[in-house]
Amino acid sequence: MPEPLIRIARPDDEGELALLDRATWSPLHAVTPPPRPPYDSFFGERSGPRDHRVAEYGGRLVGYVRLGFPTALAANRHVRQIQGLAVAEEARGLGVGRALVRAAVAEARERGARRITLRVLGHNTPARALYASEGFVVEGVQPGEFLLDGEYADDVLMGRSLV
Repeated sequence: MPEPLIRIARPDDEGELALLDRATWSPLHAVTPPPRPPYDSFFGERSGPRDHRVAEYGGRLVGYVRLGFPTALAANRHVRQIQGLAVAEEARGLGVGRALVRAAVAEARERGARRITLRVLGHNTPARALYASEGFVVEGVQPGEFLLDGEYADDVLMGRSLV
């Protein structure tokens, strides 16, 4: 099976990424309500094309990972954070998510980060397993941090060293 092509997002990817983002919304990973019109722009002030790696498979855009800073503090600039990951339903199980996580780790290293972190909902077992298999460890749990569809969900903080 061929590997997905991972590249830096381009401004003209915005429409496709917005559609992918809406199509992959799920209570398994989202803490925001389902997207409804009018839709916000995919790229914004805090994250533009340069902050996204996209996956192409079979000539189609099938996933993305967003890499940002966990805070705006100068004392925290040595850390990057995965702030979004999505894979199209039809591309799941093809290694797209793993390739995107690895691309985020490589990009964080290239930008001089010493650590990479992320947050994942406690009930999102597939994502937690993927991150753990790529060297991320649970560094903290905020029990019942989110109330989603009448159920409390843990916010799991994961991270790994890049040095």
